[in-house]
Amino acid sequence: MLSHPLGDGFELRSLEPWHHREFADFLDRARDFISPWLPWAKIVTGEEAAKKWLYDRAFKRVEDAFHMYGIWQGERLVGGVVFRIFDTADKVCEIGAWLSPEVTGRGLMTKSCVHMIDWAVHERGMNRVEWRCEPANVASRAVAQRLGMRLDGTLRQAYVNTAGDFVDAEVWSILADEWKRR
Repeated sequence: MLSHPLGDGFELRSLEPWHHREFADFLDRARDFISPWLPWAKIVTGEEAAKKWLYDRAFKRVEDAFHMYGIWQGERLVGGVVFRIFDTADKVCEIGAWLSPEVTGRGLMTKSCVHMIDWAVHERGMNRVEWRCEPANVASRAVAQRLGMRLDGTLRQAYVNTAGDFVDAEVWSILADEWKRR
């Protein structure tokens, strides 16, 4: 996938290590908005840290265990979509997304995730796509619901958040046959 139009001048396209300046700029703009839910947003500060973070993920992509794309408005990075887990042996993946606050409410997360799930199910043969979020992250759980996912359950104290507290994680999912029928 080189790029996929999302409408209104937005597109989904590669987010590569050489985009470290754009990624660092995105984090500077969106850090306060996304860091309560994404611990790496507090840790990745500055261009060098952004470059290292993107390179580390690029190596996982080479192993076909991780896939990440940016949501772009022209040359400005405004968000991203990621398969944080991409297990081709078990045919299970976990998708997640993030956005700058100034572009929320436009359907960008949902449109991006639909395209990515289509690719995972139709092109890569994934059978189960998961979405995980903290129960307090109402916007994130709303995306899972818009994607037609079902709440499988809650993993109690599954993660340590940015404040150092243990937090629950809701697990949402959709199966390939459900996705194809939607």
